Amino acid sequence: MPSAMTAAAITFLSNSSLAQRQRSFLAIALNEAFQVLTDKEIEQFVHDGFVKVTNAFPRELADEARAILWRDTGCDPNDSSTWTRPVVRLGEYFDAPFAQAANAPHLCDALDQLVGRGRWLRRGSLGTFPVRFPSDDDPGDAGWHVDPSFDYEKPDFMEWRVNVFSKGRALLMLFLFSDVGEADAPTRIRAGSHLEIARRLASAGESGLTLRELAENGFAETEHCAEVLATGDAGTVYLCHPFLVHAAQRHCGTRPRFMAQPPLLPAEPLQLNRADGAYSPVEATIREAIA
Repeated sequence: MPSAMTAAAITFLSNSSLAQRQRSFLAIALNEAFQVLTDKEIEQFVHDGFVKVTNAFPRELADEARAILWRDTGCDPNDSSTWTRPVVRLGEYFDAPFAQAANAPHLCDALDQLVGRGRWLRRGSLGTFPVRFPSDDDPGDAGWHVDPSFDYEKPDFMEWRVNVFSKGRALLMLFLFSDVGEADAPTRIRAGSHLEIARRLASAGESGLTLRELAENGFAETEHCAEVLATGDAGTVYLCHPFLVHAAQRHCGTRPRFMAQPPLLPAEPLQLNRADGAYSPVEATIREAIA
C-alpha cells in the first residue's frame, strides 16, 4: 500500500495542472528513495532529460579503472605520438573498480529516485568505452542519435529499435573516468529532446521505430533544443532519460577522455498506466509528453 504522502500525491494527480502533477510525482519519487537528488534536480531531469551527479563514485576508482583502460588502448599515456586514432573503443569490463563505480551507494540512491526502488538491475560491469584522443581527424561517429534498446540480434545496428515504453532500457548513463572540460570531447546533449522523441514514438506502439526511422529527418524536431556539454570531474555520472538525443564530437583538447556509456537495465518493463499512479520520473515524463 502507498504511504499517506504517496496516496495524497496520487489523488492530486487527477485534479491538477501540469506543473502541479509534475511536483506530485516528484514527491512520489522522493518518498521512495533516499534523497540524493534535490527537487530542483529531479525537475531538471523531467524538463531537460538529464541530471548531473557529481561525486557519484570515488575519484580513486576512476584512477584505478583508467590505468586498466590505458593498458588496453595500446597507447602510452606519457607519449602523445602513440595517440594515432581519434577514438579507441574498448569492451565490457568486470574488474573491481568498474563494478564498484557502477554500484556506488550515492549513485544507486539517485537511480532509485529516478527509476524506482526495485525497478532496475544492478550492473556487475561497465562498457563500452569510446576513448577519445586529441585529433584533427573526424571520428566518424559524431551524429545526433538516441540509443536503441531492443532487437539487438539484427546485424545492422540501424535496425535496432526503441519504443515508447523504452523496452530494455531504464536510463542512459554517462560515467566520466577522466576530468572532462569543454575541449575534451564531452558528449553533446540536446536538452528537452526526450520529450520530442516520446511524441514520435507514441504512435508506433509496442513495435516502436528503428534507429534508421528515428534518424531519417536528422532529428529535426529537436533542433530548437539548447545544446549542453557533459563536462565534469572524474567520478561524475550523467543520468539521462532513455529518449535523450545526444552526440559525440571531435576532441579539440590535450588530454584523452575516458567515459563509459552503459544502459541501466530495467528489472520490470516501464509502465505508463500504473493502477496506483506511483510513476517514476522516467515514466511520468513520457506520460506528460504524450498526453
